[in-house]
Amino acid sequence: MKATEFISLFNFYKLIFLLSLMTVFSCKEKKTGVEIQKAENSIPIEAGFISLFNGKDLKGWEGDRTIWRAENGILIGELDPITNLKNNTFLIWKDGEPQDFELQLDFRISESGNSGINYRSDILDSIPFALRGYQADIDGKNNYTGQNYEERKRTTLAYRGEKAVIASQPNPDQPNSLRENIRNNAWQSREILENLGNPDILKDKINKQGWNSCKLIVNGNTLQHYVNGVLMSEVIDKDSLNRKLSGHLGLQIHVGPPMKVEYRNIRLKNL
Repeated sequence: MKATEFISLFNFYKLIFLLSLMTVFSCKEKKTGVEIQKAENSIPIEAGFISLFNGKDLKGWEGDRTIWRAENGILIGELDPITNLKNNTFLIWKDGEPQDFELQLDFRISESGNSGINYRSDILDSIPFALRGYQADIDGKNNYTGQNYEERKRTTLAYRGEKAVIASQPNPDQPNSLRENIRNNAWQSREILENLGNPDILKDKINKQGWNSCKLIVNGNTLQHYVNGVLMSEVIDKDSLNRKLSGHLGLQIHVGPPMKVEYRNIRLKNL
């Protein structure tokens, strides 16, 4: 073989080799691109948290299936014009009764919506899917979103923008002492320790139409409600007669006009 023929053959195989390498790297880049896209579409769970919603169905939850459903990774509660809801109804998490915890989730609600996140709550036997206990309030007009309202018990414990300490009612041994200690839908034995911000300015931190992040930090007798990273209310519950230190979690649909509320990325960490 002549030297020139050898060099030509060498160059030919060299070209084939280079083309093969380019094909391999091109495939790797495409594969990597798919993996990156998948990572961007999923939200990783932080260490110590567990997911309470599988994104596919209502496994682990109990509630009225004509109102609650799972769809495209979102937990949806919807009240249509036909449904005549007589009592507030809840979708109740059935796999535990958390004591000290951090709960994180995202929510979105229609303008006419009235909902909330109940925790350390009791299940009522007399009403289907009903809870009594602490609630991180959520409503579509954001009049109450972020406050601490105790469903079927002491009512408002802290409005948005308040850090409040709660005491027991006077004369607790008297009949109806709890009910008589409520005025204008608020518990009377409470003291405002600190102003967390103007309620209207805090309201501007909440999206009316889009998604909002919510974080509840519940530790001992201290209950903190955050929306979009902002502390909206804090309760220090020193009412040893009426407070609860553990109980059920649930999501509320309030009696009222047609509405829709959506929840996603529901996760819990025990403290």
